[in-house]
Amino acid sequence: MRVVLTGGGTGGHIYPAVAIARQCELEDPKTEFLYIGGERGLESKLVPQEKLPFESIDITGFRRKLSFENVKTIMRFFKGVNRSKALLSQFKPDVVIGTGGYVCGPVVYAAAKLGIPTMIHEQNAIPGLTNQFLSRYADTVAVSFEGSEKAFPKAKRAVYTGNPRATTVQSANRERGFASLGIPMDSQVVLIVGGSRGAKAINDAMIGMASHIGRLPGIHFVFVTGDTYFERTREEIRSRLGTMPNHLHIMPYVHNMPEVLAATSLIVNRAGASFLAEITSLGIPSVLIPSPNVTNNHQEANARQLEDAGASRMILEKDLTAETLFGRLEEIMTSPDVRKAMSEASRKLGKPDSAAVIVEEIRRLTGKR
Repeated sequence: MRVVLTGGGTGGHIYPAVAIARQCELEDPKTEFLYIGGERGLESKLVPQEKLPFESIDITGFRRKLSFENVKTIMRFFKGVNRSKALLSQFKPDVVIGTGGYVCGPVVYAAAKLGIPTMIHEQNAIPGLTNQFLSRYADTVAVSFEGSEKAFPKAKRAVYTGNPRATTVQSANRERGFASLGIPMDSQVVLIVGGSRGAKAINDAMIGMASHIGRLPGIHFVFVTGDTYFERTREEIRSRLGTMPNHLHIMPYVHNMPEVLAATSLIVNRAGASFLAEITSLGIPSVLIPSPNVTNNHQEANARQLEDAGASRMILEKDLTAETLFGRLEEIMTSPDVRKAMSEASRKLGKPDSAAVIVEEIRRLTGKR
């Protein structure tokens, strides 16, 4: 089978596409791939690292306000469609799969016009503009949250598949997670992370909360600050405490996040869709602090899905303080019953077979069994 993948701008769009590729390879090692991304997008760096053939097009997103730049974007869109048609005609894929981001627009649109079977995957509870546009042309719209199918009333077919990142974490080695953190096996671990680049609001709450964590003895706290905030956060905590407690671990970045997640008892994080897919696949309770700086405030909608199911406690960034954050952590970590109920609710939302479900839908589209 020959598969074209497209998606970009953020890891939340790129890593689901990579997860789909890995599942295709698992089921058919002879599968051939082409990834079409943006010239300036994060995918131009990440995808080649994943050993997937990569081609680029020049495309930008629309501004939400009237702007002459949008005229240029329209011109780039049609230029991108022509470039995509040339790449698709050369590669001759059996299917084209878009996982979000504006680069998907010209690629999936071109595939639909060429009569190539197409699928788009929407990670968030509130769909992005590109996927809303493409839903009228794609043969299948796959959604990460059950019930989100109704957000695509003009789609030919909308199906709940879950997020393929849920499958990726299933093979994570828990022992390696503990070993990489230098924490004894079977310890309780509270992981606090503000995304791959960190989040100032969460780091500030970490700093203020550091003096409180001694009230929860026997629990290891792992603060992942992001490279930009690491030195400041570590030194600020050190100056406030005088010395660094053995049960407090401050790190700039985690390179083996699936393994660390497998060792985690409770996580504090933003509410990006791919990360939520991973933690629900593992049944991890969470305290979610959705970023207010995203399109359509979709992270809050993502977080409410987990909160309403009993899998998470949500704190809006405007309400985030060291005291509110520690209060939620204390509530959960001092009550095994609360933590168990949240874990069970989280696992019920998880869909660890998501990647396999998506590949099955690809086979339905292409007729290749």
